[in-house]
Amino acid sequence: MFRLASATLVSLSALTGAALAGPDAFEPGILIPEFGPVAEVDYDRPIPQGTVLRIRFDISTRAETGELNSTLTSAARFLNMHAAAGIPAEDIHVAVVIHGAAVHDVTVGDGEANAGLVAALNEHGVEIIVCGQSAAWYDVTPEDLQPGVSLALSAMTAHAVLHSEGYALNPF
Repeated sequence: MFRLASATLVSLSALTGAALAGPDAFEPGILIPEFGPVAEVDYDRPIPQGTVLRIRFDISTRAETGELNSTLTSAARFLNMHAAAGIPAEDIHVAVVIHGAAVHDVTVGDGEANAGLVAALNEHGVEIIVCGQSAAWYDVTPEDLQPGVSLALSAMTAHAVLHSEGYALNPF
């Protein structure tokens, strides 16, 4: 038993630092340093030259009061990691569709914890879209939304339109 444990320990210590770096390996990104930290990765599946990325995120889960919405942070990370990988910022297109209770994360007042993140994402061309049906359900008006956040007929509509424009849905 001891030999197996020793061999496993030796094998693990032989892995590169990047493989076992953990949360401390994440550093500020080059586009939005305040949000969306990234880790350097020694990857072997190259991103083809000339790649243009169009991705959409879907948010329905509200952040804890005073906390950043983790999916909004992921959108910043997406920008940061691909810019660091050499994709020009103008070739990275991101949209975020927000519905359900998460609409509160981008309102004036309730969503103040996310205000700086929303502004930074807007500054880098991220389109943030709120579901009109969810807004109606939660009595959120267009005037309640933070600057740079738009209102669609529904999240379903926003996703359908973005899909027709070539935006892939981030699966997580």
